[in-house]
Amino acid sequence: MNIGDITALTEYAILTLFYIIMAQMVMVLLPRAKVCLNRIGEIINYTPEIADGQEQTTFDETTDEMVRFENATFRFGDADEDTLSKMNFVCRKGQTTAVIGGTGSGKTTIAKLLLRYHDVTAGKIMLKGCDIRDMTQQELRGHISYVPQKAWLFSGTIADNLRYGNENATQEEMLHTLKVAQSDFVFTLPDGIFSHVAQGGTNFSGGQKQRLSIARALMKKADLYIFDDSFSALDFKTDAALRKALEEETKNAAVLIIAQRISTILHAEQIVVLDDGKIVGIGTHDDLMEHCSVYRDIANSQMKGGVKNGQ
Repeated sequence: MNIGDITALTEYAILTLFYIIMAQMVMVLLPRAKVCLNRIGEIINYTPEIADGQEQTTFDETTDEMVRFENATFRFGDADEDTLSKMNFVCRKGQTTAVIGGTGSGKTTIAKLLLRYHDVTAGKIMLKGCDIRDMTQQELRGHISYVPQKAWLFSGTIADNLRYGNENATQEEMLHTLKVAQSDFVFTLPDGIFSHVAQGGTNFSGGQKQRLSIARALMKKADLYIFDDSFSALDFKTDAALRKALEEETKNAAVLIIAQRISTILHAEQIVVLDDGKIVGIGTHDDLMEHCSVYRDIANSQMKGGVKNGQ
C-alpha cells in the first residue's frame, strides 16, 4: 500500500471511531434526558398543596386578638405522629408572646403554620378573626413581618436590604430603624447604609446579620412580628437593649418570639412552653417557675441565682 492510502485509511478509521463514540454517548444521555424532562413536566403540572382562599376576607378590627390557635394540630405527610397537637393560645395586640421548648418540640413549626408554609391538619389558626386558609397567601403575609432562624441578607447595599421591608422608606426611617435594631455599627462604616452587602451577608458577623435582619423586618409595619430565635447571636446586653427598644416600635402589633434562651423571654406577657409538640404550660415567667416543671428545668439549666424573680 502507498503511504497516502495508509494515511487515508487511518483518518477514516479515526473518524469512524469518533462518531461511534458520539453515538454511544447519545445512547447513554437520551434516557437521562427523558427522565429530566419527565421531572420538569411533573413540576410544571404540580398542583401546590397550599391553595389561596376564595372567600372575601373580613377582618375584625375591634378585637385585640391578632392571632388565635384553636385546637391547631399538624402532622407531616410522612410522619406517624403529630408534630404539634391541639395548640390553644392567643397573641394579643401590644403584647409579647414567647414560645420555648426543647430541640424538636415544634417551635419553628408554629411560625411556619402562621405563614402557611404548611396548613394545619386539624383545628384552625385565626388572624384578626379570620381563618388564614380563607385568605390569599399574599394578603396573609402582608400582615406578618418575619425574621427567620438563619439571618440572610441579599447582595447589594444595607439600604437595598432595608427596602425589602418598605420599598418607599426614606433615609431617616432607615436610620431610625437601624438604631432600634441596635445596628449602630452601620454608622461607623465608611459608606454607612450604602455599604456593600455580600450574598448571604457573609461580610458581616452573625450578630450583625441578625440585627440587620431585624431592622429589615421592622421597616415593614405589620400586625404580627415573628422573631424565630433571632436573638441567639446577640450578647445579653444588646439583647436586652433591643427588646426594650422593640416595645415602642411594636406597641400596635402582636409580637411572637421563638427562643432558646430564657433571658430573652423573661418579661414576656405570655410564655408558651412546648414539650414533644404539646403545650405543657402557659403563663408569665414567675407562674411557670412555680407550676411548670419543664420550664423550670430549662430555666435552671441556663440561669443561676435570682431566676425566680427574673433578675
